[in-house]
Amino acid sequence: MERRNFLKTAGLASLGTMAASGMLPENATVAVNTVPDMKITKIDVVRDMKFKGQRLQQMWVRLYTDNGIVGVGETYWNTNAQVGVLKDKLHMGNLNVNNNILGKNLLLGRDALNMTTPMDEFRYESWGGSSGADMKIISAINMAQWDILGKAANMPIYKLLGGKYRDEQRLYNTSNAVAGMNMNDDAEKMTKWLMDKGIKGVKIWPYDETANKNQGAYITLAERDKCLDWVKRIRNTAGKDFEIAIECHTRWNLPSALKIAKDLEPYEVMWIEDILGEDNMDSYATLCRDTSSTIAVSERLATKYRFREVLERKAADIIILDIAWCGGISEAKKIVDMADTYYIPFATHNFGGPLLWVSSIHLGTAAKNCFITESSWEMYNNVFPYFIKNVPKVVDGFVTPLEGPGLGVEFSDEPIKNGDAIVEIIGEI
Repeated sequence: MERRNFLKTAGLASLGTMAASGMLPENATVAVNTVPDMKITKIDVVRDMKFKGQRLQQMWVRLYTDNGIVGVGETYWNTNAQVGVLKDKLHMGNLNVNNNILGKNLLLGRDALNMTTPMDEFRYESWGGSSGADMKIISAINMAQWDILGKAANMPIYKLLGGKYRDEQRLYNTSNAVAGMNMNDDAEKMTKWLMDKGIKGVKIWPYDETANKNQGAYITLAERDKCLDWVKRIRNTAGKDFEIAIECHTRWNLPSALKIAKDLEPYEVMWIEDILGEDNMDSYATLCRDTSSTIAVSERLATKYRFREVLERKAADIIILDIAWCGGISEAKKIVDMADTYYIPFATHNFGGPLLWVSSIHLGTAAKNCFITESSWEMYNNVFPYFIKNVPKVVDGFVTPLEGPGLGVEFSDEPIKNGDAIVEIIGEI
């Protein structure tokens, strides 16, 4: 069936209907109307990745189509669980409420560009809502589908998302240590080193040691002063032309968070991230109301529904999202566009592998409200080049997107040849 005819007959969950009803960016709509029909014929994963003997977090999902295009997506952490979910979804024997998936799978043989139906069906069949391994594997699948669409349309993903809102996006570096330096011993030296490379800021976690010791229950005056040491040293070295973000890893209660945020106000940090758990936005709203420090929430959230609550309750000044966890590129674009209606900026969380990094750059290029993009100098200079041949170029603290079709990534054969990654076939027809 030609895709134009498919658009007229597809169900409401299909990418085709989204295009027909104006729910996609114009470039994506044109692509969906012109690319050939494609079915998913094989799925495998590239897993157990290592670099110089060290196990890495990320896993890739590869979707093969009947016209030869292969799309690749990424997710990370607890990847055994994610592979298990993927296997379950390809070998299902349960009925849903409409009795229409008995003995069928949720991906093989289906339209490779039907991006929303798999997400809805995965979520329904998981019985776990919008979280966990199910959402992470959905995110990888969706990233792979955008890769397929871009390759079929011969366009980079940022163009499918609406084109370049900006030519380049600024970066900050995440780490308490880099290039053999660490914040305890080398805060001044590390700051100068990053600034010399044009990096626009750093994210550190000076409160984690105290949070772990006190189980997030309290922080004394002496501890509060000690935890400010790195911040003071960075600010004294860099002045005001360098951003400082504070990562808290959801370790604190609200009274402690209020004290920490108050202490940080004179230093005008870029943001305080995930200082509370992600399950009570009323508490975050209280924090936002009672401090002038900028509050950021949270890569731990997935889907537009969870971020809607953040925005409606005024629970964050900046939203942080992870494309490999939140539902993929489709869901990420919906989330950031929704945030833009509240004039709330976003930053992507990029602590995974090279495909997450590339996807985040595509999104940040196309989305108006991209504030800054997370990066790791160690990863994009040392680790990523082992796995992909064309790591996005960073110049003076700014990065530009890849221009090839889809994600635009050129993969290296070396990791698989050298036994630093294994391929596991999940299913094929």
